[in-house]
Amino acid sequence: MLWLLSSLLLVALASGGRHPSHGPSGRVVNGEDAVPYSWPWQVSLQYEKDGTFRHTCGGTLIAPNWVLTAGHCISTSLTYQVVLGEYDRSVKEGPEQVIPINAGDLFVHPRWSSYCVACGNDIALVKLSRSAELGDNVQLAQLPPAGEILPDEAPCYITGWGRLYTDGPLPDKLQQALLPVVDHKRCSKWDWWGLSVRKTMVCAGGDIQSVRLAQHTAQPPLWWFQGDSGGPLNCPTEEGSWQVHGVTSFVSGLGCNTLKKPTVFTRVSAFIDWIEETIASN
Repeated sequence: MLWLLSSLLLVALASGGRHPSHGPSGRVVNGEDAVPYSWPWQVSLQYEKDGTFRHTCGGTLIAPNWVLTAGHCISTSLTYQVVLGEYDRSVKEGPEQVIPINAGDLFVHPRWSSYCVACGNDIALVKLSRSAELGDNVQLAQLPPAGEILPDEAPCYITGWGRLYTDGPLPDKLQQALLPVVDHKRCSKWDWWGLSVRKTMVCAGGDIQSVRLAQHTAQPPLWWFQGDSGGPLNCPTEEGSWQVHGVTSFVSGLGCNTLKKPTVFTRVSAFIDWIEETIASN
């Protein structure tokens, strides 16, 4: 089992990913259409309701039969499937791979609690019922080394089928947006996220030039980033490849990417050991 895990992680580290050729947007909401299949590890996590599967969260393919997503995306009372090679959800384009999820193959971090979002650990793994077929349109994400911390203003992209604006509709086509990282020192200031953000999280966005301004001084409630939750925060490496440094977790109750309330992600590099141990044990 350990040799298999090591092989899978070596494949993920080597996959690298392609640079999106479409120019960046400065916003999470009102982002822009991604170039088709330019984020080939992006996953649509879907749940069944009334006989139909519906998009609920994003996810990241990190091994041929494993997807990384957020803990708050998972409910043991629901039936799930994932769609790989997806771009436009309104049409069947050909590269899609629809893979069911068995009920016992949902692994939420043991310290995740929906009653304490700010406690962190909003991360989960989903084991696919069969391995993905890798190719141009479906590839494995590269994960960062354990413990790696991104510098302030690192230019990362959020991707997903989340709402086009606060309380707006879900898009058909995969969206991308440039979100500069906000380091923990700045993000944890009292007028930013304060004690609600921990060192096991990554903040990104919240720029005055890219948000709907809101003049509030009280700490707002936390809300899930509807549709984008669980999806990747993609960050470039010096070698020109991409690493998934974040799992989309929560935003301010005042709206998506509000001034001084950047989007908050679970920091993947803080959970590498848990990811490796969970895959090796299952």
